[in-house]
Amino acid sequence: MYSFKNDYSEGAHPRILNALVESNFNQEEGYGEDYYSKKAIELLKQKLERVDVDIHFLSGGTQTNLTALSAFLRPHHAAISASTGHINTHETGAIEATGHKILTVESSDGKLTTAQLQKVLDIHTDEHMVIPKLVYISNSTEIGSIYKKDELEQLRVFCDDHGLILFMDGARLGSALCSDESDLKLRDLPKLVDAFYIGGTKNGALLGEALVICRDSLKEDFRFHMKQRGAILAKGRVLSIQFLELFKDNLYFELAAHANKMANILRDGFTRANFQFLTHAPSNQVFPILPNSLIAELEKKFSFLIWEQVDANLSAIRLVTSWATKEEAVSAFIEELEKLLQK
Repeated sequence: MYSFKNDYSEGAHPRILNALVESNFNQEEGYGEDYYSKKAIELLKQKLERVDVDIHFLSGGTQTNLTALSAFLRPHHAAISASTGHINTHETGAIEATGHKILTVESSDGKLTTAQLQKVLDIHTDEHMVIPKLVYISNSTEIGSIYKKDELEQLRVFCDDHGLILFMDGARLGSALCSDESDLKLRDLPKLVDAFYIGGTKNGALLGEALVICRDSLKEDFRFHMKQRGAILAKGRVLSIQFLELFKDNLYFELAAHANKMANILRDGFTRANFQFLTHAPSNQVFPILPNSLIAELEKKFSFLIWEQVDANLSAIRLVTSWATKEEAVSAFIEELEKLLQK
């Protein structure tokens, strides 16, 4: 049974495993003070075309989100998020556990607009309520949509005008940047957001995210926050070696482009079969709406998530492709779909 449940079912790209093996017996300093971590930070700054950012390596997305938001916010501050945002739906209340309320906004496409943010600000007016201070967005979002450059520019201006921090969850940043519909480059992000992270876990690494802090006021004492949250690994090299391998050439983007290509094949197959989609998702996630009877038949050979019940007879499923998804598996899925439709 081939799995389309997520983009971290496989281990890591072979080049990363080889790099870890080749460096295994080199003795290095701990806690991110090693040669590889310093080299990886230097390399990422070159890719970002910014030497003034701070870069930290953390193990996973939830840990990065809770460490960053707890460091950036005072106790009476809150984060604004789409209701589908990862910090709201799939992090076991990690942000709330650090003492910060999440103010949610309903969004059909998983993205936030300045009009939605203004409504939140209009409601929170005095000391009897939390202060909305941080805007949390994901690119790509949890339902596969992506932000265009002009959308981020509008959010940037709004956040500057209202004293808000703009934070981007980049767990699937590679897929977003490599989308056929994207007009963003990696080097654009430090100008558009105050902090973001480059996701490795879902794009070929064993584990790891690279947090980039762009605003100076957010940088102070950040390693202290990391240590307190258990986010500084003694063997920090395990994370940085992977980012060195991903970014020493174009591997990071090649892997993301492959994931998107596989998703496009699936998307085209559903379109040919005249199925509708729950949402427009031009990244590595596909959300077709299918009859429940058809879903039951597909589940006999493939693994995926049933995302949302549409009505008594229809449900939206989620198919996720990855850097390692085999084209033969994608073709087999579409062939099975077409075969079942002919019955």
